[in-house]
This record gives sequence, C-alpha cells and structure tokens, in this order.
Amino acid sequence: MNIVDKFGNIVGTEAMKDPEKARRLLLTGYRMQEKKLQLFPDRALPESGQYVAKIVMKNIIEALAKPEQAAMVSIFVPGELVTAAGLTPYSVEALSCFIAGTKCEQAFLRRTEEEGFPETMCSYHRVFLGAALSGLLPKPKCTVYTNLACDGNMMTFPYLKDNFGCEGFYIDVPYEKNEDSVKYVADQLRKLKGFLEEVTGKKITEEAVAKAVANSRKASENYRAQLALRKDHDPVTSLTNELYALFMCHLMAGSEEAVKYTKLLLEDVKKAPKGEGLHVLWMHIMPFLQEPVKEVFNYNQKMHIRACDFIADGFQEMHHEDPYEAMAEKMVNCIYNGNVNQRIEAAKNLAKETDVDGAILFAHWGCKGTIGASSLIKSSLEKDGLPTMILDGDGCNPANTSDGQVSTRLQAFIEMLEKAKSE
Repeated sequence: MNIVDKFGNIVGTEAMKDPEKARRLLLTGYRMQEKKLQLFPDRALPESGQYVAKIVMKNIIEALAKPEQAAMVSIFVPGELVTAAGLTPYSVEALSCFIAGTKCEQAFLRRTEEEGFPETMCSYHRVFLGAALSGLLPKPKCTVYTNLACDGNMMTFPYLKDNFGCEGFYIDVPYEKNEDSVKYVADQLRKLKGFLEEVTGKKITEEAVAKAVANSRKASENYRAQLALRKDHDPVTSLTNELYALFMCHLMAGSEEAVKYTKLLLEDVKKAPKGEGLHVLWMHIMPFLQEPVKEVFNYNQKMHIRACDFIADGFQEMHHEDPYEAMAEKMVNCIYNGNVNQRIEAAKNLAKETDVDGAILFAHWGCKGTIGASSLIKSSLEKDGLPTMILDGDGCNPANTSDGQVSTRLQAFIEMLEKAKSE
C-alpha cells in the first residue's frame, strides 16, 4: 500500500468516527500538495497545465476551509454569477474527483448505500453524498443547481439542502433550444443574482456581472483560437490536466484565472510541435484514475487528445449582448441539453477542425444520457468516417471497471487506428 492509499484509508476510517478531524487531515494533505505544486510544479506539463493545477487545488482548499464563503453547485451552474458574488464554487463533481484521487472514496460510497441511494446513481454524486452525510464535507453558504445534463442533481441537491439546513436555488433549463427558452432561463438568473445577494448580505453590481461575462467571452475567444491551431500542434498533457479545464469553463467561468489559463493554453499550443502517432477526440468526462487509460494518454508523445466535447462546449461562444441572456444561451445550447443530434454534430465539427484519427466516447457509470445515446453517437460518427470507441467505465470509482478489460479494448482500438492510418 503506497502513501496515498494509506492516507486515504486513514481519512475514510476517521470520517466515520470524527469527521471534523478527518476534514483537518484532508485539508492538511491538500495544503501540502498545494505547496508542492508551488515549489515543484510538474515540469513535464506546459505552463498552462502547471498554472491550472495550482488554481484548482486552491479552489478545493477554500471550499473546504471557508465553506461559509462557498456555494455548493452542480457543474452547469453559471460560474459567472458565483464569481460576481465573490463566492467559491463548492462543486459536487470536483470534490468527488479529489476525494477519489485521495483514495478514500469507498468509505463514502458505502455510507451512501446505507442511506438507501441506488448503486446505479452517478458515482460523483454518490461519493459526494456519502462524504456530506458522514460530516466530512462542511455546510456551504447555499446551494445552486440545475436539471441540466445530470439527473443525479435532482436527488443530491434537494436532499443535501435539507440535510445541511441551508438556502437553495434551482435553475430549470427547458429541453427546447429557442429564444423563449433563453429568455426564460435569463429571468431565473436575474432572480439568482437576488438570491445570492440575500444569502450573502452583499450587493452584486451589474458591472460585476457584466465583467464576469466579458471574462467568459475572452476565455472562449482564447480557447477557440487554440482549437483552430490543434491540427499542427500537440502540447503534452495528462488526463488530470484535461479534467482541470472543466473548472475553467464552468465552475470558475467569469474569473480572471479562467482568462489567464486560456491565454497560457493558447501560447502553449502555439509553441508545441505537431506530435507523431495518433490524435483523438475525447467525448464526455475524463477517467483520470483508470490506470490503463493513464498509461495510454498521460505525457504520451504518440497518443494525443486534441479536443474534448465537454470542454469545448463549456467554452462555447455567447452571442447575446445582455449578460443574463448570454449565460442563459450557454445553458440552453449545451450539447447535453435536448436532442442528441446537436452533440453528434458538435463532435463531427470538432473532429474535422482538429483533424483527429478517431474518437473515444466515455460511457461513465450512472450517466444515463451518455450511455443511452452511445450507440447512436458511435454509428453516426462512423457513418461520417470517424472510427469511434465506446469506453465503459467510471470516472470516480475505479472499482466499477476492470483494468484488464479497459486495457484490452483500448489497445485493440489503437491498433485499428494505426492500421487505418498506415493504409
């Protein structure tokens, strides 16, 4: 058992006896990691990767250490308003990733089972629920969530709102993608601003909201610029590094940090040479803990992720001038909302723009929307000439996946792509 496994075992065990002590242990470990990232950054990664690792670690620490200044949010809640309110995003998905990375997730999965939540529920939500119910995760200032994309939100957030005894706000995003839906969501976001003012006791100026949305536009512009260069440039990356980009386009959207990250990313892509080997489009979340997937993609000079549909969608352009309508537009037009055909078309466009050799669709455990649409997505992309693999797994609980099966299937797909490229 290595040091991370031992630490995780101690935190998980202690959380069931003395959750506050377990939280202090967890924070100590995270603060040590933050110091390490500051003093000894991962030099194998480009500057943008080193920067985003430090920013994300800081965010996680602040959410745990200063929960009275944090809003517990789901991934698609507009980060711009959280930023404008001066609150730290306290994310279900992000904290579950870190708990799993600390190797203490199994204790919290068992706790959720005991509470009666189904095993088929998304593991990100199950880990978070277990950690919250055990007392490891502190009470936030408020909760903000949406029905967008994940049905786990509709169980997790109402349950924890009552459990924590805090105020909550729900954003309803219609299935239809039209101007009426945009205006409907924009009206809710104006009310969300008022809600955040009420719970924090602080005024949120319209200038602060406009600035946050302007920052999102800058970040989107930078991201789109680097995407256009990807055909000829392949910076070194890792699955964890790719996952961190989700913080910048969703949880920390509207922040100066998101703008800086995308600016650094653009410069890193410009400097990177075109890599040898294969280039793929990744679809959905990153299974950053799965060993055979890490072995294929982490720091690999011959296997490159050129784009991820989840991240590209988070950095989508906003055309509406009104800041609330701009944020609403991004929510309504999300590829995970509405008919799956938009997601398919977005993937086709990304694949063509970045000139990839194939696509990998990660079918995360409990994600009914992606699993249900996976066969249609695969057949549609392959009909368009893009070889596509459906990779079943769990982005948060490695115990739900067989490393041997994942390795075998990945290697077979890689061999197929290599053969097709050589011909």
